[in-house]
Amino acid sequence: MTTLRGMTWEHPRGYDCQVAAAKEYARRTGVDVQWEYRSLQAFADEPIAGLAAKYDLLVIDHPHVPLAAAEGLLAPLDGAGHDEELAALANDAVGNNHASYAHDGHQYGLATDSAAQVAVHRPDLLPTPPTDWEDVLELAREGKVLWPAKPIDAYSSLCTLAANRGTPVAAEPGRFLADDDAGAVLDLMHRLAERVPEWCLAANPIEVAEALAGDGQWAYVPLAYGYTNYSRRGFRTHRLKYVDIPAGPRGVAGSQLGGAGIAVSAYTRELDAARAYAVWLASPTVQSGVYYDAGGQPGYASSWDDDRLNEDSWDFFRGTRQTLEGAWVRPRTAGYMEFQDVVSPWVTATLRGELTDAELVRRANALAERLLGER
Repeated sequence: MTTLRGMTWEHPRGYDCQVAAAKEYARRTGVDVQWEYRSLQAFADEPIAGLAAKYDLLVIDHPHVPLAAAEGLLAPLDGAGHDEELAALANDAVGNNHASYAHDGHQYGLATDSAAQVAVHRPDLLPTPPTDWEDVLELAREGKVLWPAKPIDAYSSLCTLAANRGTPVAAEPGRFLADDDAGAVLDLMHRLAERVPEWCLAANPIEVAEALAGDGQWAYVPLAYGYTNYSRRGFRTHRLKYVDIPAGPRGVAGSQLGGAGIAVSAYTRELDAARAYAVWLASPTVQSGVYYDAGGQPGYASSWDDDRLNEDSWDFFRGTRQTLEGAWVRPRTAGYMEFQDVVSPWVTATLRGELTDAELVRRANALAERLLGER
């Protein structure tokens, strides 16, 4: 029996769905895929090099692709007998999610999980969620709002708000943001941070969703990566309903694209088998079937349009589709992940008052000049 090893991330959306899909694949083909997981923080931060040396299959965040491709860590999925399926998946994309795993003319991953920062509320406590930022801030004054703002999530919110204004981060090579553009975004973030619990500045989207689904007073989150699990019956005491982000200058456009994709290590000794599994996992019948049913969050439009999945998840997919279609893709430069890792703690420090807005912008612009000066 052929055995493949895979590394994903720790959550039913990341792990349980992979295990269930692998069991079905083994039943059909005799190929055994054994999955392990790492933390959500490691999923965002951990370099690909060490993982590619140990595992055949990797679930990764798409901004890792340019550097991993340049270093020869990932195997291209195209040109290996699956081009027809890859073309069909490209035509079935949700926004730029599929394209975000392409680099330099090759496809290095498949968008088996689509996500962006969206909004979420408790309909039993807040039947009609706010649709603009002034209403969000008013609700926050009433003590009903949470917001994940640990470093990586605070940075993601900054990127979302900047892109929504039409002034995305690193739009110019070697530059973070202009002073005025950064000031407008940080002003809104400060106003929100002052009105949410202090613990939010150390919380990720899972921790905030857990609190929102509990028995507390909170009813709404304006920016957090969506988790369809919390919209399903029986997952937690209270169901959560995910909707589009609050409208800003460009409506609901500009949310930072997240999600996860399956990739194949360039070092695998079972290259054909690993590629075949990746393509199978991304197929519509698998995504809308065993993958979703075991807690996964499908990546392609066939599943996002599926009536059964939307009914089961309180219209999670249709309710956030506009945000996903207009999502912002992070810069495709090899130095971007290092830039993100370094700047993220500075953003939360700024929200805590440990760093001034001006110092954050000065530091980030200097770092962008060093790491993002060439495209």
